[in-house]
Amino acid sequence: MAAIVNRKVLTIADVEFGDLVSLLSQYDLQLLVENDNEPITGSYWGDSEAGIVGKTVYVRRDTPVHSLLHESCHVICMTADRRERLDRDAGGDDLEEAGVCYLQLVLADRISGVGRERLMQDMDAWGYSFRLGSTREWFEKDAEDARKFLINHGLLTQHGEPVSALR
Repeated sequence: MAAIVNRKVLTIADVEFGDLVSLLSQYDLQLLVENDNEPITGSYWGDSEAGIVGKTVYVRRDTPVHSLLHESCHVICMTADRRERLDRDAGGDDLEEAGVCYLQLVLADRISGVGRERLMQDMDAWGYSFRLGSTREWFEKDAEDARKFLINHGLLTQHGEPVSALR
């Protein structure tokens, strides 16, 4: 399936801010909103993409929800020593990156008005690329290694429920 183009993705301004704060606080993460049109602290990609420094996630109102979730999941999935030194570049290997993508879809279900179905659409629209072509195909047919990574590190139960803990 080809990526959807010219489709508006959900941004921080489109969802209940309290839902985001509540979700991140379950992982002992802080969420800070920067001023519109200002550079986002700790953003690897720049523009409206979320930033990370330590256990703080930085966004603006125009930051896509998928970006907030992705960067938050990097902080959740990385080791404690990497988290202590974290400033912009999450690093990690391919398996951890897959775990991050998987967990962001699971956590999307915890945000009112988002959910994994919408997040899959937004990820495709934004240009995430997976071997099978779409986020949905990857999640349903090719993400067992990501799921096992999360289970093995105590971030997901055997039944696929997120565990409110940092790796």
